[in-house]
Amino acid sequence: MEKLSLYFIHCGFYDEEISSGIYEFHVSIPVVAANIEEAKHLVRGEPSFIRKKMHIDGIQEIKIVSGFHINLTQKNDSQHSRIKNHLHRDF
Repeated sequence: MEKLSLYFIHCGFYDEEISSGIYEFHVSIPVVAANIEEAKHLVRGEPSFIRKKMHIDGIQEIKIVSGFHINLTQKNDSQHSRIKNHLHRDF
């Protein structure tokens, strides 16, 4: 199996509903891919990326964080993604 990496793709978009499209908003979308070209292809296929007419501002390939290697293992169930958010109001 091909070695996969975790990428954070920093995407920008203009939202007509919030600021009449004058301000650029940003979001980072996590993607697992074999290389940067595949990561770009995958994020461009995300429904929110298409719906918000996003563009890619930057990409980070995450290999080591605070001295810990990032090792990816595939789950064999129906859950595609699980991201736990910790919101400011919860602190």
